[in-house]
Amino acid sequence: MAFFRPRVSREAEVRHHADQEVGKSFPELLEKARAAEVALRQAQASHASPEELRAAGLAFDRALTEALRGAEASQRAAFGIKSYDDRIRRRKGRATPKGAEWTAEVNRLRTLREQNRLTGIVRVPRLVPASERPEAAAAPLRVAGAR
Repeated sequence: MAFFRPRVSREAEVRHHADQEVGKSFPELLEKARAAEVALRQAQASHASPEELRAAGLAFDRALTEALRGAEASQRAAFGIKSYDDRIRRRKGRATPKGAEWTAEVNRLRTLREQNRLTGIVRVPRLVPASERPEAAAAPLRVAGAR
């Protein structure tokens, strides 16, 4: 009895090589994220204006997102070329030391990005001129259940 072992698809090969190329830039992307974090922390320490804090927080978010994309690409490449077509191979790839290392790095970056999105990006209220306010806003608000 002969077993048929299918080759990986051409699409999987292309995606694997693309992820390897993107993964090569991960150290530079991570360094940019660290520099953006330093700039944000310096702005916070110097009690910068809310607009400056928001700009620094958004720059840090963009840098983290790019670093996260690089880490995810390296993670997929570490799982192996067969993992692009097979979910079992992806699961097995996570169990390897290199796969577990990249999975931990991706989770760390995701957590850091979400923390920055929740607390690091200053919310600046937008001012709406009185001429552009809807007339309904001038009417008193009704509370549900109140008569």
